[in-house]
Amino acid sequence: MSEKISLLFPDQNLEYKKLSEVTLHDIGMDNIVTKLSIQPAEQTYIYNVMSMMTDSPENAKYRSEIFDDLMKNRDMRNKIVALFDRINFLRDYGSHKHDHDHELGVWDLVHRLEEIGDYIQSLDAIYECLSTADIHSDGLLALKDYVKKLYTDNGYEGLKKDISLLRADTQNLRSITLGVNLNERFEVSGIGVISLNNKPFTKSHIVSHFVDKVTRKDIIQDGNDWREDYKYDEFTLKRATNDNMIIPFAAFSPMALMTMKYVSESDNHTRSLPRHMDDVTERMLSSTVKHLRDVLGKYTTLTITNITDLMPEFIYYIRWAEYIEKMQAKGFKFCKPTVIMPSEGSEKSMNAIGIYNMKLVDANLLEEEPIVTNDIDFSDEHCLYMLTGANRGGKTTITQAVGQLFFMAQGGIYVPGFSFEYTPVDAIYTHFPADEDQTLDLGRLGEECKRFRTIFTDATKNSLLLLNETFSTTSFEEGYFIARDCSKAILEKGCRTIYNTHMHKLAYDIDELNDNNLPYKAASLIVASDNGVRSYKIRLAPPVGLSYAADIAKKYGVTYELLTQ
Repeated sequence: MSEKISLLFPDQNLEYKKLSEVTLHDIGMDNIVTKLSIQPAEQTYIYNVMSMMTDSPENAKYRSEIFDDLMKNRDMRNKIVALFDRINFLRDYGSHKHDHDHELGVWDLVHRLEEIGDYIQSLDAIYECLSTADIHSDGLLALKDYVKKLYTDNGYEGLKKDISLLRADTQNLRSITLGVNLNERFEVSGIGVISLNNKPFTKSHIVSHFVDKVTRKDIIQDGNDWREDYKYDEFTLKRATNDNMIIPFAAFSPMALMTMKYVSESDNHTRSLPRHMDDVTERMLSSTVKHLRDVLGKYTTLTITNITDLMPEFIYYIRWAEYIEKMQAKGFKFCKPTVIMPSEGSEKSMNAIGIYNMKLVDANLLEEEPIVTNDIDFSDEHCLYMLTGANRGGKTTITQAVGQLFFMAQGGIYVPGFSFEYTPVDAIYTHFPADEDQTLDLGRLGEECKRFRTIFTDATKNSLLLLNETFSTTSFEEGYFIARDCSKAILEKGCRTIYNTHMHKLAYDIDELNDNNLPYKAASLIVASDNGVRSYKIRLAPPVGLSYAADIAKKYGVTYELLTQ
């Protein structure tokens, strides 16, 4: 069965745009992603997946429905997490990762046997999860059907039976007794297999007695006659060099045996030792090895990666579900985003109700202050918002929040707020103040102009632009004329934009900006204030006409009255 299911990328032919690290930092999501998992590899995976954006509404809806199923089925999530270690090991270390141009030795065959055994257990567990859970998403239903076909396939029962019998046979081999010959320099001159055993050696028995004996000089055995009826089957350990020449296996000092200790089955170094004994083991287990090759040969085309590749995709959703569930328990509101499909012909390309910035969640946990929520929409009439208001009044906070909504929703994740309907964007572009070290060569205004040109060129009608105090580093007159021209170009392109600015004249000139035959219009959005008290609420209204510098001056005591008291 060559079919391959993905829970994140259902259409492999879609083109994705990768968001820059600067954008993720500007909207504050880089820090949020690190809170989803303590595992750096998981953080990186989630970060990379969410950085890949497409404006496909089908893709966004597909992910959203899968996440909704997982949010509502905690028991299923827990069972999948329990499978993670086993499937992750298969994905990272399975035999499909290795070169099999050569004929597999007995140890490779046994490992392949164990791998397929784990695959069977994993498939059984996934089938049980999906069969008992209440799921409705196209993605999980397709996976359920896919796994059911594997599970009910005529060859699957045969596979389970063959693997079960083989494991029973091979698991009887638990230890090997070796004989070691030494030359006059106490180097190994030969190694032979004495017996294959169905019980492991333990420190408290054979090994400890052996160490005791070799450390007592007065009882070293005279001669090499065996006390039991053992057969000595000699073989030579060899290894290949880069030029394919065969050289004797590296000698080691018998003094190393003086420190022999019991090692666990998880010791990688110890498990590698049997690989040097393939030849002799195959000779002593010829019928078992032949049976292993015959049975496993029937399943060489088994595509284990079709199942193992699903685990990081599941973990992507599960880590987000765990985080949001924890936040919901603390009283924060999240909702399932609703994708506006092209056939629905909505006049709005976004309608958000009761939204807030994810960064306020952590701040709220510490300060225990109520979070102020806001409503905002995008449409042809509200394509570009000129956002003005008080310093530290929440302009940047709401600008980031809008970016977070699209970022999370298109990743399929619940978003902070009461309701969020949207048409997906093909990318998010941010133009926030740059660090000082990025402006040394061009100067602040030069750097801003160059960066905006790049962003505008890359953006399309379906992009989201978030501008924070763009062109405010020069004089008001210079900045205003540059910003006005850029705003006209944005309206002509038609990309959804929030322009957070102190240049209130831009907002005053909305009618002039809209005096064209274009379908896309600008609107003035303000952060409301009641007698200088910041409400952090936004509303459609003309700019107040003040930069609220007087509020800041009064707060810090630098008005004339306060300075001369």
